[in-house]
Amino acid sequence: MRGWWNDLTDLVLPAECAGCGAPRTALCARCRSALNRAAPLRVRPVPEPAGLPVVHAAAPYAERVRALILAHKERGALALAGVLGTALAEAVRAGLGRHTAGAGTEPAGPDRACGHGAVLLVPVPSARWAVRARGHDPVRRMALAAAGELRRTGTPARVAAVLRQRRAVADQARLDARQRLENLAGALEVTAGGGRLLDGGRIVLVDDLITTGATLAEAARALREVAGSHREARHEDGNRVRQVVYRAVSREGRGERRTGVREERGKWMHGAPEKAAVNTLGPMLHAAVVAAPRDSFEMDRN
Repeated sequence: MRGWWNDLTDLVLPAECAGCGAPRTALCARCRSALNRAAPLRVRPVPEPAGLPVVHAAAPYAERVRALILAHKERGALALAGVLGTALAEAVRAGLGRHTAGAGTEPAGPDRACGHGAVLLVPVPSARWAVRARGHDPVRRMALAAAGELRRTGTPARVAAVLRQRRAVADQARLDARQRLENLAGALEVTAGGGRLLDGGRIVLVDDLITTGATLAEAARALREVAGSHREARHEDGNRVRQVVYRAVSREGRGERRTGVREERGKWMHGAPEKAAVNTLGPMLHAAVVAAPRDSFEMDRN
């Protein structure tokens, strides 16, 4: 009831901008432009958690953008899902190469950006208690809007809501980066049969916000784990092998990464140092968010 009532009152009652409070408009031009004032950029929290995929964000999480995200998430301003979804779609395109064409080159078109198959937007799941309290799932709503915007502009896209929480987690608002990683470790899983929905497309994890990166890293782990259990390589002698991809180790001071790959026959061997969940998704897994802290944008750190 809360959702349709908010939509109805937005239509028949005088509104004010959810970002700045300007009268007689649900979203003023200045707040709208804050979401789309520049091309989305890659963001990397410091410290960067192991297993975090490449993440692009549409805007810094400050002032007007913060107010818009909170209004949509916590105050049920459902009419904002469209504009937030559009910003999210731009971040998705940036991660898939839509904005990577250099000066004097032909911009990458939808097919070149996305490869074969649809772009699969996988929303980070909200806790069930949060969905009940808010009356809606804000990230899934934005993901649906983003998929619609991508399709409208020529990129095949659909939402694959295959992640769920397998155990309760604490409220992360007052936790630091290390505590968030511990709080979320092993907390997410792919739904039964969800792995089949991920075949044949470019997978993009989507969320409204990145802070420490712990949530996206855990979501990526859950997806890689399922992908690893479904995909096998074959050795040239015909024997089945499994490919183990070791966790990327960030060198925060120099921005370096080290990743090793090796083959193993037969069953898994647990307990090897720095071994993480199987990463057969490799570069096919990206992440996109509406906003990120200003100091996590790589351009602002250089």
